[in-house]
Amino acid sequence: MPTHPDAEPEGTRRRRLLVLVAKVAVSVGLLALLISQMDPTRFWAYARTASIGWLVAALGLYFVVIALNSWRWGLLLDAQHVSVPGPKLLASYLVATFFNNFLPSNIGGDVIRIKDTAGATGSKTLATTVVLIDRGIGLIGLVLVAALGATAITRLSGTAAPVWPGFLWGALVLAGVVAAPALIAPERVGKLLQPLRVFHPEWVDERISRIIDALSRFRERPQALVACLVGAVCVQALLVGFYVAITQSMHIPVPAWHLAVIVPVSFVVQMLPVSLNGFGVREATFAFYFTRLGLPLESAIIVSFVGAVLIMVFSLSGVPVYLARHS
Repeated sequence: MPTHPDAEPEGTRRRRLLVLVAKVAVSVGLLALLISQMDPTRFWAYARTASIGWLVAALGLYFVVIALNSWRWGLLLDAQHVSVPGPKLLASYLVATFFNNFLPSNIGGDVIRIKDTAGATGSKTLATTVVLIDRGIGLIGLVLVAALGATAITRLSGTAAPVWPGFLWGALVLAGVVAAPALIAPERVGKLLQPLRVFHPEWVDERISRIIDALSRFRERPQALVACLVGAVCVQALLVGFYVAITQSMHIPVPAWHLAVIVPVSFVVQMLPVSLNGFGVREATFAFYFTRLGLPLESAIIVSFVGAVLIMVFSLSGVPVYLARHS
């Protein structure tokens, strides 16, 4: 029987299945280990005392996060001389958030964003480049907030944070060293990508040219990149506020400066492709940090769990948006 040209090879399907099984195993294993060490009575005591008002406030903050992220995305598109209405970008981001939380990979949301702007940009390569730059700037903002939080802890309390500030500042400098040449001399990026020409010279050359053009336009509009970075820092501050609202709802005494460290670090950990949407590794990260502060293991697990549930609940708002565009 002939194979459909778009059919995925058997070997590829098998590898993807094995990777998925491995991620599920890591998530389930870590969650099982943490649950086996916690006191269920104390865990449910936190859950029963949660304030609905604070949790609703957390959801409100998360909406502002999504709105601000879509605004940042629009800034980068505008720097490429691409105009996309703000409501359309917000709708796309809501759908992308749903896909990120309900697919076994957070790449799915980026695919939605690229697809939704490919027509306006006239090129999937340009749309992809914008999304990747957006991701990169967001990561820099995330590490910056964590570094500031860890430094503030050391200065204000006189004790070292569980995550060493020097490590975070070093990561920030490294990110700048890696990113700066791409914007200062985009042609160097083209040279680095030249080895890919062995696969399909004409196709690769065209994409490299578009990437260089996109980076050159960003170089001409540094104010857009700076504004996007400021927006990324504000996003991370709002996410810290999101978790402050959660801890306040259950009267868990975690200083905001400590949340300014653990929240960004937990998001970085979730980016590692070793678990199913961060489950297990996220809870383990919170557990490591909270117990270093002398807080119960149960408080770490409930904060991490409630945060994940609220984000998943919010992401369901992307469902009617997605259905409306296909109705």
